[in-house]
Amino acid sequence: MHTTQTSESQHSRRAFLEHSSLGVGLTALGSLLNHRQSCPASESSSPTDQWRGILTPRHQTPRAKRVIHLCMAGGPSHLETLDFKPTLAKEDGKPMPSSLTKGKQIAQLQGAELRCLGPQHVFQKYGQSQQEISTALPHLGTIADKICILRSVQTQQINHDPAHTLMNTGSGIPGRPSMGSWILYGLGSETANLPGYVVLTSVGGGQSQPIAARQWHSGFLPSRFQGVPFRSSGDPVLYVNRPEGVTQRSQAQMIDAVKSLNQMRNQVLDDPELTTRISQYEMAFRMQTSVPELMNISDEPDHILKMYGLNHLENNKGGDGSFASNCLLARRLAERGVRFIQLYHRGWDHHSNIKEGVQFTANLVDRGCAALVNDLSQRGMLDETLVIWGGEFGRTPMAQGNGRDHHIMGFSMWMAGAGIKNGFSWGATDDFGYQAIENVVSVHDLHATLLHLLGVEHKQLTYRFQGRDYRLTDVHGKVIHNILS
Repeated sequence: MHTTQTSESQHSRRAFLEHSSLGVGLTALGSLLNHRQSCPASESSSPTDQWRGILTPRHQTPRAKRVIHLCMAGGPSHLETLDFKPTLAKEDGKPMPSSLTKGKQIAQLQGAELRCLGPQHVFQKYGQSQQEISTALPHLGTIADKICILRSVQTQQINHDPAHTLMNTGSGIPGRPSMGSWILYGLGSETANLPGYVVLTSVGGGQSQPIAARQWHSGFLPSRFQGVPFRSSGDPVLYVNRPEGVTQRSQAQMIDAVKSLNQMRNQVLDDPELTTRISQYEMAFRMQTSVPELMNISDEPDHILKMYGLNHLENNKGGDGSFASNCLLARRLAERGVRFIQLYHRGWDHHSNIKEGVQFTANLVDRGCAALVNDLSQRGMLDETLVIWGGEFGRTPMAQGNGRDHHIMGFSMWMAGAGIKNGFSWGATDDFGYQAIENVVSVHDLHATLLHLLGVEHKQLTYRFQGRDYRLTDVHGKVIHNILS
């Protein structure tokens, strides 16, 4: 009889702990409130405050402390941005060589007459490195000597959602951890006052390709490692503030009623999701102070706002939701110790009217990208920050009306910062920009190189799930040593 009662009691308590965010949250807040009264905020810490990562020490000396991933959602055309093809220009309007396209996977042009569409924007050589970049990206041209252009990237997924999933998780199958989650799990966070993995989104240009939250999900890793989306205008995090009419004192009074129960049950129930819930409530409490301070860009000098093209926000405490505003917030997040930052711009899906579409979208992102790299550089942060720019795939050399279809055989990205060669180009596509033919770079290679720069041997960062050891690069991937300084 005693055993039955104990089991029922434990079951009811477990249900209460797992399903009552109020009890867990208030206990966590109570611990914080009591602790904050006895020591300064800068010295406050507890076992659940800050995840330190499982890799101590790193496998090798890291070159990068953090990553900023500039995600150009929709698939920017390499042929109008980073990969000039004079042969394609000469063959404009003529049939594509069947030797290139026969038997190859094509998205919406399958079975259609395939004709060449020449580059729709003029290219120019920039900087001492003389890197060829589209004149649609003039601000990027000003930092040509600070970036490395990869012109031979390939992917395996030809539709948007699975291609984003592959780029983010190393697999086209949903449910795997995102690269930001892997990095946070392995290396931990450098801040206790903000999430270690933050996501910002902006829209404008072509079709606003939807982005699923699973792109920054933790998959089978504990949920404390998933990305936290911040809104780039208005309240960045909904409901982070204390409800109106609830004082700190009244919170403490409610806490006392449940504190003993939660602490006692915590000793019995070893549940990582319960630990996550406690840590996230603690984080939410700290974010009541850290998030408003982060978003208050009124303390930025005028010349910084002008560099990002945000001088209209000189007296504004928050961003305006633009990609440029998000770039400035990315720098502020990096300064405050956020390990992995993703900026999605949903506007690169140009199935039609690609000339005007690329120009319009490029105008929305070009200045912010250059400003971010220059800002990090002048603050001495670029040497320890890896910046990655690119989409989930490229666009076809073949015309889709006056646009371009999805393309996976060859496209371009650029990287800058920690450990990356400056003013350098790597890889090449054929004369039509159809297929990567020189120094081919896979998504797995990108992931392996990213981890390498963070001091991680990609084959050794694993997590056992359902009887198998998983890793970000799965069973693939090689470090691209030739692009490293």
